[in-house]
Amino acid sequence: MMRFDGQNPDEIALKLAHIAVEAGRILRGMETAFLEKRIKDDGTPTTAADLAAEQLILKRLEEAWPGVPVVAEETCSAGHVDHSFFLVDPLDGTGDFIRGTGEYSVNIALIQGQRPTAAVVAAPAMGSIWIAGATARTSPLPDGTADFDWREATVRPAPEKDLVALVSRRHGDSATEVCLSALSIGTRRMTSSALKFCLIASGEADVYVRCGPTMEWDTAAGDHILTRAGGSVVGPGGIPLTYGHEDRGYRNGPFAAIGDNALASRLDLPRVAS
Repeated sequence: MMRFDGQNPDEIALKLAHIAVEAGRILRGMETAFLEKRIKDDGTPTTAADLAAEQLILKRLEEAWPGVPVVAEETCSAGHVDHSFFLVDPLDGTGDFIRGTGEYSVNIALIQGQRPTAAVVAAPAMGSIWIAGATARTSPLPDGTADFDWREATVRPAPEKDLVALVSRRHGDSATEVCLSALSIGTRRMTSSALKFCLIASGEADVYVRCGPTMEWDTAAGDHILTRAGGSVVGPGGIPLTYGHEDRGYRNGPFAAIGDNALASRLDLPRVAS
């Protein structure tokens, strides 16, 4: 199996970016098609677009890094994870894709020793992409043969009051409201998928709290991008999230994504997902 020792994480992230852009083109091409959705066992929808993008990503990852395990949302193709493996969500925000809001993303993260080390989040319909290896960067999605135009992604200091909180359209819960009530929230901005992590990483928002269930492929890429931009994604007790928990079906517990790490002490996340 190919290992990653000595490989530059920024170069890995850039290669992941090209894979995500290619998958994004598949998704863009299927946006206007009639896609029959199927409800999976966990109650979330999936379509032929999810599967087509995932098949492309799995193929490209195997070509670039033969034999490295992949845990992907639609197929969970890895039986057991290794020290190094990929987490893939080929279409994060399937519901928004179906409704045509454009707020969906392609998420790919390399995990090493339970933490991400390289990642990409691409938003094909919004024309933006974020990557992180050692550093976090963002660019408009290139058009045709144009190249990326990278700039550094950096969080902002939290204002004294009137924080901007990112919230989901369909996943509100009472535990999340309790956590947010401890902060001086001035604006609630509805945003879908892993774009929440990236908006905080780009200094456009301050906090995203999620106490309901999520999966590791939902968060790993955004987690790494936000962390490398100067923020953090923490669970109860302020401890960073870890990945590769096959024993719990790759399910996350409650977490908060924050731009200013000083906010962590003001959050009291529940110990179990609601």
